[in-house]
Amino acid sequence: MPPFGPLFERVANAPVVPAGLPMVVLMTGFTDAGGTVSGVIEYVREELDPRPLVQFSNDALLDYRARRPIVTFDQDHLTDYRPQRLELSLVRDALGQPFLVLAGYEPDFGWDAFATAVLDLSEEFEVSSVTWVHAIAMPVPHTRTLGVTVSGTRGDLIEAHSIWRPHTQVPATVGHLLEIRLSEAGATVTGFVLLVPHYLADTDYPGATAAALEKLMSSTGLVFALDDLREDDRDYVERVEEQISANEELQRMVRGLEDRYDAYAARLASGTAPSGTGTFDEAALPSADELAAELERYLASRPSDDDKGASS
Repeated sequence: MPPFGPLFERVANAPVVPAGLPMVVLMTGFTDAGGTVSGVIEYVREELDPRPLVQFSNDALLDYRARRPIVTFDQDHLTDYRPQRLELSLVRDALGQPFLVLAGYEPDFGWDAFATAVLDLSEEFEVSSVTWVHAIAMPVPHTRTLGVTVSGTRGDLIEAHSIWRPHTQVPATVGHLLEIRLSEAGATVTGFVLLVPHYLADTDYPGATAAALEKLMSSTGLVFALDDLREDDRDYVERVEEQISANEELQRMVRGLEDRYDAYAARLASGTAPSGTGTFDEAALPSADELAAELERYLASRPSDDDKGASS
């Protein structure tokens, strides 16, 4: 049983928070296809200079044995112990607009207490809306626009963006619990689920991260500079296409995914698309196991930019 202490502590000398800001929730955990949420957290922490307001307690919320901290072994001594972080921070977008970000790991313990704490903080800061994103693997082709499923209280966003509206049961995440509790409290809340090609789900897919940030912009009115991410995505897709073009079996598999996806898109446009769980039924598609394995091996074998620089 984990040691339960204070769930969070407030950061000394934290900045003053204007009332009525949107909150973005980014938590990694059960599923993060394409490294989507991890990529958005990295973008926020490296590009937007977040200023922490609240730090949640790892001892209360984290299973250390499941997600071990990183420590550096330097020849004969240990340095640089880096624990996981779950923080609520004040951030500014590319135009200087302030917003709140709750970012880090998905809690392993104390879900109800955590949800209550987040609701209390959102009320304290008079949050105007809450938007969260996560990503799941789906049998869809990378050659089509990345799809999304939308949930929450914003009917306009659901109508404009949601391409898949299943009636199904899925393993819950803390994000799901937060959405339910926020909705029950009458808050404005939106959840975006990115549908990432399943054969790319175990790679870091820049296009998925960019798509997630685009959805956050559509929900909050914030503005993010995405040029670097889009350039990374062009390079990534080029490498994927290079591998596929050299293998007839991979080409056949991707064409099968495209045919299935296009048929569904046509039914969606005509208003006849099904809403059940079988819309993107993987069993009805060519197996992607070989595609995923070959692409993963290929992408892992490609030299990074640092490697290229070192060898030039």
